[in-house]
Amino acid sequence: MDAQPPAFRGHSEMHARVNARDWASSPLGPVPSWPRSLQALVKTVLASNYPMVLTWGPRFLQFYNDAYSKLIGDQHPAALGEDIRVTLASAWDTLGPMIGQVMSSGVANWTPALRLLMERGGYREEAYFSVSHSPAEDDTGAIVGMFAVCSEVTQQLLGERRLRLLRDLATRAGETRSVEKTCADVAAAIAQHPLDVPFAQLYLRTAQGVLEPRGVVGLGEGPALEAAAWPLERAVAGETVRVEDVERLVAVRGGPWGDAVRTALVMPLASSGQSEPLGVLVAGVSPNRALDEGYSSFYELLVSQVSVSLRNAQAYEEERRRAEQLAQLDRAKTAFFNNVSHEFRTPLTLMLGPLEELLASGRLPPAERREVELVHRNAGRLLRLVNSLLDFSRQEAGRLEASFEPVDLAAYTVELAGAFRAAVERAGLTLEVDCPPLSQPAYVDREMWEKIVLNLLSNALKFTFVGAIRVKLREEEGRVFLTVEDTGTGIARAELPHLFERFHRVRGARSRSYEGTGIGLALVQELARLHGGEVRVQSEEGRGTTFTVFIPQGSAHLAPERIGSVRLRASTALGADAFTQEALRWVEEQPRAEALSAHSPGPDKAPRGRILLADDNADMRDYVSRILSSTFEVEAVADGQAALEAARARAPDLVLTDVMMPRVDGFALLRALREQPGTRLVPVVMLSARAGEEAAIEGLEAGADDYLVKPFSARELLARVRSNLELSRMRREVSQQEAIAASLKEAVHARDEFLSVASHELKTPLAAFQLQLALIDRNLTPESRALVSERLSTAGRQVQRLHGLVETLLDVSALASGQLVLEREEVDLSHVVAQAVGRMREELERAGSAVRLEAQGPLVGRYDRHRLELVVANLLSNAARYGRGQPIEVSLRDSEGRARLTVTDHGMGIHPEDAARIFERFERAVSSRHYGGLGLGLWIARQVVEAHGGYIQVDSTPGQGATFTVELPRAELSASR
Repeated sequence: MDAQPPAFRGHSEMHARVNARDWASSPLGPVPSWPRSLQALVKTVLASNYPMVLTWGPRFLQFYNDAYSKLIGDQHPAALGEDIRVTLASAWDTLGPMIGQVMSSGVANWTPALRLLMERGGYREEAYFSVSHSPAEDDTGAIVGMFAVCSEVTQQLLGERRLRLLRDLATRAGETRSVEKTCADVAAAIAQHPLDVPFAQLYLRTAQGVLEPRGVVGLGEGPALEAAAWPLERAVAGETVRVEDVERLVAVRGGPWGDAVRTALVMPLASSGQSEPLGVLVAGVSPNRALDEGYSSFYELLVSQVSVSLRNAQAYEEERRRAEQLAQLDRAKTAFFNNVSHEFRTPLTLMLGPLEELLASGRLPPAERREVELVHRNAGRLLRLVNSLLDFSRQEAGRLEASFEPVDLAAYTVELAGAFRAAVERAGLTLEVDCPPLSQPAYVDREMWEKIVLNLLSNALKFTFVGAIRVKLREEEGRVFLTVEDTGTGIARAELPHLFERFHRVRGARSRSYEGTGIGLALVQELARLHGGEVRVQSEEGRGTTFTVFIPQGSAHLAPERIGSVRLRASTALGADAFTQEALRWVEEQPRAEALSAHSPGPDKAPRGRILLADDNADMRDYVSRILSSTFEVEAVADGQAALEAARARAPDLVLTDVMMPRVDGFALLRALREQPGTRLVPVVMLSARAGEEAAIEGLEAGADDYLVKPFSARELLARVRSNLELSRMRREVSQQEAIAASLKEAVHARDEFLSVASHELKTPLAAFQLQLALIDRNLTPESRALVSERLSTAGRQVQRLHGLVETLLDVSALASGQLVLEREEVDLSHVVAQAVGRMREELERAGSAVRLEAQGPLVGRYDRHRLELVVANLLSNAARYGRGQPIEVSLRDSEGRARLTVTDHGMGIHPEDAARIFERFERAVSSRHYGGLGLGLWIARQVVEAHGGYIQVDSTPGQGATFTVELPRAELSASR
């Protein structure tokens, strides 16, 4: 009898289920008896790929398609043909009135993102659907059911909701806030999203490592507020901990229907870098959402965003603390400058007074007079620097005194500029002074005006090498203008805005000296402002610089109490001599060969080395040259550029250089010397006034051989120079040895390359030989086989041995060149060991050694099968060679998650002094007899085992045998899945 055709044609699961259902026993009866409208609607539902459900009749019997079945979870397939009110009982309070309205009125509805309580996964689930309900009519047009089209939008709605929280936190992360305010903002933002985060607790780690509560959301009183309630230590260690029994700690309700929260996550707040976490965030999980991948990812993003906000807040607080510390340090520095400047002036006065008396007495011989003049000149320079610091500290503290009086400013300026004429003309420049009489006296502080004019003239001379220096004084529109113009090196445009900043110096500019405190121009600006004026600068690189100081005429702009006032503090004015004496030292002729001849050894005292000295201070050059010239040949230059040119012309034995110099400083000179092949190995000793460990480290890290801090003694200088010359000689010898070693290394590399090529070439004839032997064996008659079988077997074994040696050479080549690649696969190590033992059993027995295998299996991991077989074969061959015919024991077992293989023989054993080198290349470590072999087997075994992440070792007692142990990890198998 033919089978009945299906009532509803189609290939989906629901087609099959509807056709297979016994509808005759249902209230609807057999399918042929159904109304045509019902059959048509069921066909429409089943044919659609969009989720659809149809209810029919007073019992709300339901039909649905494959797409809808995925929305009701484990209610399918039992729900087919059953009452939809039972299937959706948990959501019927919401859906029932909507469906009833549609069936009574006949008007369809559409509801987007409708929240429903679903029980489709074993818990009360928060879900969202966009639903359209339409009336379903029978053949007479009466409404007897409902036709619904729906789609689940749960993930989209949850994603948007959670994204709002993350976006809010991200916006706040960019704001400048304190840690306390950030914690409050984080808590407030989380509190706006109770459906996703029912409760939260924020802990931050203090400087002492203690976790402090810094924010709470959604928790009342109870044990959950105590840090001990949560596994915080595990979170601090970097682990995200899931806590399932939250109800024992606190009764928290969550989700749309106020269900009990049972799960929480304890998550570390990551800090920057690899340091310990900032703290911990404890967050509750909604009781109406499964902690699936999407929910877990949300929490990962949440804790990441909270971490970013807290890191930014901590950085802000740290920056604020740093700014406060810097301000405090600046105040302390100003006070220190003031105090130390006062303290310096007393000993300097006691130094300068006796020196001046001694020089004025006329009783000093010429040589001693030059020494005293050197001391007096530098003591005067020190006093000028101290006075500059004192002026600076007074200005910073607002205690710079001014006493304004009417002055013939033209005559006074001509007098001050004239003091520089000798130095300017000795430098080969022209000094032009154009200061016509003014219409009225100018109210100035004489000491301050002196410092303004002398600082500007000193600055012009320092940076001018050809041309002229012009000093002009003009009055215009109620103001007096002082202009100091030069034709010097000029100033880069980028440097101009910083020129009057304190301690700022233009780097890289060519100058006569790099000495100075960097406060001269800053002081000029402040002194001009005290006069109610200002200073400006115009400059062009290579064309010169013009400084213009202008002050108002008259006294109306000045405080009345400062006009003609008496000074209460000690004067810091030194007159023009202090400036001009230093300027004269800048323009003195550099020591040439004639000058150096006085410091060079005589004919009977051949120099032991040639020293190149670079320092921009003429007194320092002369002093160091006199110290060294009794032993060495010394060439002294004024800056790094001159030193570089001298070194290129003739490489010195040692370079002695100051750090701060014009044109090319000490560090730039050092880099240039190291870049030149002819001077790369020349030792460089740096001289600097910058004391302290950091300064020395900076010099040594830059490549200097030694670092000497001023002031230094003559004995120390000589000792450092001698030791560095000796070290240089030793380095040259080491360099020669390194060249020899490099040549040997190249030869070894060539040998390894040869081994690789030769091994590949040997494999071709060996393969042909094996094939030929196999062909001969197959073509032998039974009579011939009896005669030559033994010889063919011997030849085959020897070919196999040659093949093994070739493979060994290939492994040696790959290991030596670092090109060994493991071909890992999932293998049972017990099977690998058993196969290796089986293949070698006959050979071992011929050698008189029985082998016993105890293997625990299976021991599965990811290994290179072929190379581990070679390791086992090498160990067995080694045991047979040195085992004296005694039994060999092989054991394989699991040892705390690692595979442990041991191979034991009872032979001659290994001496302790040999055991230390037995795994080295070409070592056989047995000196009593010659046992053959290449001395490579154990070395290759160690390389292969270590490449697998394991280790190999040997335990032995001479005369009692040896046990080789190999341990290999097995964790890589699970990690790779």
